[in-house]
Amino acid sequence: MPPIIDRNKCVGCGTCVDICNSNIFVFDRSVDTVPRVKFPDECWHCDSCVIDCPKGAVTLRIPLAYMLLHVDADTLKPREAK
Repeated sequence: MPPIIDRNKCVGCGTCVDICNSNIFVFDRSVDTVPRVKFPDECWHCDSCVIDCPKGAVTLRIPLAYMLLHVDADTLKPREAK
């Protein structure tokens, strides 16, 4: 799922465009004052745009398939034979 830019919070600084490793954003100040997500399927969900946005205008929805459950292997117990 692509990043979402809150148009009310965004000040058009372009930090999200500059920091994105995947180059998913397009920002043409002559067209719009807010960047847009041009390649949503290319997002790596690295959170860089969210972390570096000075106004907190970018949010990222992590797909359920990307949410991993981390379990300490030492706490796992083997299944009992039936």
